[in-house]
Amino acid sequence: MFFNSFTFLLFFSVVFFVYWFPLKRNINKQNIFLLLASYVFYGWWDWRFLTLIAFSTVVDFYCGKYLGAEKKQAKRKLILGISLVVNLGLLGFFKYYNFFIESWVELWSEMGVHVNLYSVKIILPVGISFYTFQTMSYTIDVYRNKIEPTHSFINFAAFVSFFPQLVAGPIERASHLLPQFSKKRVFDYNTAVSGSHLIVWGLFKKIVIADTCATYVNVIFDDYHNMNSLSLLLGAVYFSFQIYGDFSGYSDIAIGVSRLLGFDLKQNFNYPYFSRNIAEFWRKWHISLSTWFRDYLYIPLGGSRGSLALTIRNVFIIFAVSGFWHGANWTFVFWGFLHALYFLPLLLFNKNREYLDTVSLSLNKNGLIQGVNIIFTFLLVALAWVFFRANTINDAFAYLEHLVTNQIFTIQYLSIERYAVEALLLLSSFVFAEWFSKKRETPFFGKLCSFNLGLTILAIIVLGVYSTHSDFIYFQF
Repeated sequence: MFFNSFTFLLFFSVVFFVYWFPLKRNINKQNIFLLLASYVFYGWWDWRFLTLIAFSTVVDFYCGKYLGAEKKQAKRKLILGISLVVNLGLLGFFKYYNFFIESWVELWSEMGVHVNLYSVKIILPVGISFYTFQTMSYTIDVYRNKIEPTHSFINFAAFVSFFPQLVAGPIERASHLLPQFSKKRVFDYNTAVSGSHLIVWGLFKKIVIADTCATYVNVIFDDYHNMNSLSLLLGAVYFSFQIYGDFSGYSDIAIGVSRLLGFDLKQNFNYPYFSRNIAEFWRKWHISLSTWFRDYLYIPLGGSRGSLALTIRNVFIIFAVSGFWHGANWTFVFWGFLHALYFLPLLLFNKNREYLDTVSLSLNKNGLIQGVNIIFTFLLVALAWVFFRANTINDAFAYLEHLVTNQIFTIQYLSIERYAVEALLLLSSFVFAEWFSKKRETPFFGKLCSFNLGLTILAIIVLGVYSTHSDFIYFQF
């Protein structure tokens, strides 16, 4: 069930009405209803996926319960180990089994040895990377005595399966979201309005920006051998906006829907393409995942507390794992490795903690420098996205090689019968709107709220009818 579908509109309309009218005075019934609605939402893709999320929920609920009661450290480590093995085992099998089998066969084939290993085509459950990380953070935090285990199975199950953020985040911490299921929710008009604005803006990002860019991206990447340098550069730029509009659009809708139900989710994107270096980019891109790896992997490895060599090791581990988390393909691993290389000079020269403020440009030397840094950082990110989008490592390198060696910078008439200028004008308008939104809690609608909101909705309707529909990219992760 996709956010940008009439099915979801009908589904959420029913959920909203039942949740706030017949059930508004009974928080327990609201939670039960949210749990059932979330399972309907998740089971819409494939009902078999429900067994996995239910199993993970039961395991981590009881692991948390036993961790709270157990005082002996050895037994507590064992309980935590059970939770991690179950969650990582499920994630590893369903997401990476075929990848490892195929990589093993290919490795032996390169050495001239034929190996015939049995592999099966395993369906990747939607959102498994997200909810397994969410449940693991719960048991780890209970183990660390940072939170108390919940005694309500319904509340915990609703927390794990909460449908607005279930399949593509944000990855919520139990310390933030779980207590909200125990508190009475009161409908607030201003919160609902801000949530509605986020939903509209998220749909605009997905339908108008991401899906429009996808049309160009698919043509350019599928036929990159016949594209000139300008088209290949634009292909990388288009994909940068496609994945941002797609993923941050989903997060905006998830946060907006949650607000309409009286819940608060953490911000997942903070205008990352206005970053002035790679470190700032990663503080603003997919924040819930970046902070997850920071708190549950980077810091336990030692973070930056040891020698410079150990710090560099930890940074490369984090980026490699982050890349591998995104998908079972060496392209994602190399994408993570490339970002580690980008990050390394900042680490060596102690520049990784610069730019903690909100960017603002002025007509002086400092403003010019920051503007150049933003453009340079965006180009680095866009080139790395080529590996993220390419089917294979060889395709990614061939794409970049052709971009550099072709050296023809003329606008091509693509097979989709559209000039690239159209998309560039759209993206320029989008960047302009984002720039004036970066200091706001909700989108750019501002003083001309009614006009801008109406114009945005009109664009969604028009582009939604005539543009090519594509699934949310992060559903595959």
